[in-house]
Amino acid sequence: MRIDAVTIFPEYLDPLRHALLGKAIEQGILAVGVHDLRHWATDVHKSVDDSPYGGGPGMVMKPEVWGPALDCVAAGTVAQNSDLQSSLPHLDKPRHDDVEGVEKHSYDGGEESDLPLLIVPTPAGTPFTQTDAQAWSNEEHIVFACGRYEGIDQRVIDDAAQRYRVREVSIGDYVLIGGEVAVLVITEAIVRLIPGVLGNRRSHEEDSFSDGLLEGPSYTKPRTWRGLDVPEVLFSGNHALVDQWRREQALARTQAVRPELLAHADLSDADRAFLDLHLDEHLDEQGE
Repeated sequence: MRIDAVTIFPEYLDPLRHALLGKAIEQGILAVGVHDLRHWATDVHKSVDDSPYGGGPGMVMKPEVWGPALDCVAAGTVAQNSDLQSSLPHLDKPRHDDVEGVEKHSYDGGEESDLPLLIVPTPAGTPFTQTDAQAWSNEEHIVFACGRYEGIDQRVIDDAAQRYRVREVSIGDYVLIGGEVAVLVITEAIVRLIPGVLGNRRSHEEDSFSDGLLEGPSYTKPRTWRGLDVPEVLFSGNHALVDQWRREQALARTQAVRPELLAHADLSDADRAFLDLHLDEHLDEQGE
C-alpha cells in the first residue's frame, strides 16, 4: 500500500515512521509520502488560505493551491524524497506468532477501481468505522488531504472526483485544529489490518467492533496484584469455557457502555439469553 498525505505541517505526521508503521515501511509493505502544501503556493508569502466569500470567521484553504497538489499526487509526479523512512530499524527477529506460522489474513470489501482513494478528514464527513478500515486495508493507494482553518474550498473536493474516489470522513463528533491527527488515527486503523503488519491475525479479529461488540477485559502476570485476582476461568485450560467467558464479557461491556451497538451485532440465542440475564441482575443490583 502507498499512502500520501498533503499538509502544511509535514512534521506533524512524523509518527507515521514509528512502531509497527515504521516496521511495515522497512518490510516494503507500506510506503508513506508526506508533502508540504506550500510547495504548490505561487505567491511570495506561500499563502494557502484566504477570507471566505459571504463573510464569516476564519480563513478557507485556496483551490489554486490544493488543485495542483492533488493533481501531482494522483499523477505520481511528487518527489520521492518526501517518502518517510522508519524511525529506528527493528531487530531482524521474528515475533512469537511469526515463528508459529500464523496465517496472514485480509478483509473483503475493497473497491475495484484504478483511481486512488482520497480521504478528506472533516467534522462534516461520514463517521469513520472499523468496517471502513477493513475495506480500505485492501487499497493500493490512499491520499489524505489535511485541511486547516475553516476547511478546504468545496470546489477542490468536487473537482478531485475526476481523479479520485473521494471520501469525506469524520473520526468523531468534535472539532480538531486540523486534519493531521485524524490522518494518524485513520492510518493506524487501516494499516494494522494489512496482512503481515500484525503477526497474529487474532490480534485484530478479536478487536473491539470487529464483530460488532466492544472487546472484553485482558489480564497478564502476576496472578494477584494489589489484592485483585485474575478471573479463575482463565486458568481452567478449557478453551471453550474461556472463549465463552470472553464472549460474555464483551457482551456485558457493550451492554453497559455502548448498548446501541447490540442492535446491529450478530447475536446468537445464547448471547441474547445472557444479555437478558445480565440486564436483570444489573436492575436487581440497582434496586437494592
